[in-house]
Amino acid sequence: MRGYRALVSARFRALLQYRSAAIAGFGTQLFWGLIRIMIFEAFFLSSTLSQPMAQEDVITYIWLGQAFLVILPWNPDRELGQEIRSGGVSYELLRPLDLYFNWYSRSIALRTAPAMLRAIPMFIVAGLFFELQAPENFVAGLAFAASMVGMVMLSAAITSVLSISMMWTVSGDGITGLAPAVVAMFSGNIVPLPFFPDALQTVLRILPFSSLGDVQFRLYTGNLPVSELPLVFFHIFGWTLFFILLGRWMVARGVKRVVVQGG
Repeated sequence: MRGYRALVSARFRALLQYRSAAIAGFGTQLFWGLIRIMIFEAFFLSSTLSQPMAQEDVITYIWLGQAFLVILPWNPDRELGQEIRSGGVSYELLRPLDLYFNWYSRSIALRTAPAMLRAIPMFIVAGLFFELQAPENFVAGLAFAASMVGMVMLSAAITSVLSISMMWTVSGDGITGLAPAVVAMFSGNIVPLPFFPDALQTVLRILPFSSLGDVQFRLYTGNLPVSELPLVFFHIFGWTLFFILLGRWMVARGVKRVVVQGG
């Protein structure tokens, strides 16, 4: 475990150096957050029907989604893809570490370091000026924090699968184009999942994407009661285990077909 912790730490520190990108990303996410809030405010003003979430909860939900946007597994590890294409992956095979968990550790750092740089200023600015609320209560805050750990683990597992899939592709552009749309739509990043039609709610709850933000943010606001936390954990860690096993199987298959030119 010491080797994997060192790998996460080193990769994490390297990613923290991209401060200019984090500032630009923060500004972009703040802008889009305001636009989405204006859209939902118009929606609430134009409707007299009972809604599945209160307006103030939706505003907080949106800001949480913007704060933790880069945790979502919307892209593979580009540096890993370059290693696969260049043959540098052969050096990874020489390390005294399990290849899959080597890459999984990289994915954890990839998903957390940029999020930290953007989430902290987002909480400060949105909390002071744009109606981001505190957690419903102390217990809801703890449930949110615990479920966010599971979100990172699940996101890293999906990211690893996306990265490993580049063993079978030339550039990975297809995955990079498809993943953001699917993940954003079904994780609630575009429209909170409770607003989807009732006919889709069961499917949305079964798919892994609801554990990539929706349940965490609803625990935070109190829209999802803390009593649901055991089911939330079961869903998160069940899918995490599935994607870890899938990733390990893909690595085992991919290593057998890797051809390194010139060495």
